[in-house]
Amino acid sequence: MHVEYSGTGDPARSLALLWRTRERASRSGDLGVDQIVRAAIDVADAEGLAALSMRRVAERLGVGTMSLYTHVPGKGELLDVMLDTVHGETPRPADVPGGWRGRLDRIARDNWALYLRHPWLLQVAATRPPLGPQVTARYDYELRAVEGTGLTDLEMDAVVTLVDSYVHGAVRGAVEAAQATGRTGLTDQQWWHAHAPYLEKVMDPARFPTAARVGAAAGQEYQAATDPTRAFEFGLARVLDGIAALIADRCAGSPPPETPR
Repeated sequence: MHVEYSGTGDPARSLALLWRTRERASRSGDLGVDQIVRAAIDVADAEGLAALSMRRVAERLGVGTMSLYTHVPGKGELLDVMLDTVHGETPRPADVPGGWRGRLDRIARDNWALYLRHPWLLQVAATRPPLGPQVTARYDYELRAVEGTGLTDLEMDAVVTLVDSYVHGAVRGAVEAAQATGRTGLTDQQWWHAHAPYLEKVMDPARFPTAARVGAAAGQEYQAATDPTRAFEFGLARVLDGIAALIADRCAGSPPPETPR
């Protein structure tokens, strides 16, 4: 799989672009950073991250490639702004019912939807995230979901990371399933119906008793090998259960474990 890394651009130029501290004033209708970033996102959405290049973005805008460099130093900086921009799409409602659990549940679902809109996000290794205004605002909003629960600052950060990481891993199956339908011409259900009769002939329940029993039950229920949406729902509930246990511990006065030296 094609993978890009965020944070590869020049730090000063990336931060200036992310926060628009040096954006050249332009007349109405002139090419600007926002137009370039929007075009780049459209390319990545339609064609995948491997297709993204300064030249391809310029072609989409109908301008010369060199005209982009007046506004964006290079692809590394462009990718950072793309990431920051799409993270601004997630809603951040002030009032979400259900306390901290309801807030984290809403955050997880909004992030799930973001990945489905922009599958190329799964192709970006963002362990060095773009430190832009939208990514920062999203982090602040997610932390406030567990503010006042008794967790330490480090535990709040870890909880947010846990939920985000869970969604990142869980949504991959849904994205791959959607892409498989488009590329093979078969839905998961059609694929399963084509393969299931042959599987029944070769699967020996005596040799694989547990796999045969559980696999048959799952296949009958899902009419497919897996159900990414159902798996997401199940896993999210278990993740939130684990966080609930941690918060209950803190409310009961249990101190956080000492950090290993």
